Amino acid sequence: MISGAHILFYSQDPDADRAFFTDVLGLRSVDVGHGWLIFAMPPAEAAIHPAEGGFSQTDAGEKLMGAVLYLMCDDLKAEIASLQQKNVQCTEIQQAPWGISTNIPLPSGRAIGLYQPRHQTALNLNSR
Repeated sequence: MISGAHILFYSQDPDADRAFFTDVLGLRSVDVGHGWLIFAMPPAEAAIHPAEGGFSQTDAGEKLMGAVLYLMCDDLKAEIASLQQKNVQCTEIQQAPWGISTNIPLPSGRAIGLYQPRHQTALNLNSR
């Protein structure tokens, strides 16, 4: 039986991004040794989108699916304001049929998405 999901983020500056997840996003974690943090994540859902180009990661000689993280919220403007209080400048709000979104820059120079969905979510469904 599948009991959970473990998301891997590949960072050019993992220590700075780990500190951002802890200090700015307020995510709790366990330290499994040598500062290697595993973060508790909010409830999640997954969608399968068509890939553009060669978007994948390789592990043990196998090509794995590429992934993009979007954190979800009920009030995007309030979340952006909260991040601004922590000196985080998000990108401009983008409008789409599926919701409104922004990107949160990480210390490593990459970003994660943040969006307020307009569609039905699967957050309250049991996986089995």
